Amino acid sequence: MKKLILICVFGLASLMAADGAALYKKCAVCHGVNGDKVPPGSKATTTINVLTKEKIIEDLKGYKAKTLNQYGAGPLMYAQAAGLSEEDMVALADYIVTLKK
Repeated sequence: MKKLILICVFGLASLMAADGAALYKKCAVCHGVNGDKVPPGSKATTTINVLTKEKIIEDLKGYKAKTLNQYGAGPLMYAQAAGLSEEDMVALADYIVTLKK
């Protein structure tokens, strides 16, 4: 019985895990489906699909805390990152690094 309960708990947790691909759909509007676009109005010289997982998470945390304003994207990114949990940030980073070419 205990094994069955553990299996159910872990199964439910995996269903509730953040889905990076689903979360990325909002990001794709500016960053492109493959993360290979510089957002409109941004002064960035690189795209997000070349960043490391660690850098993506660090940047998202900075935007959420409103302590980062890279390339003039701060105000827009503050709003985008506001609702992200740490789990969401990791899921997004895990997904974005798969977009590297």
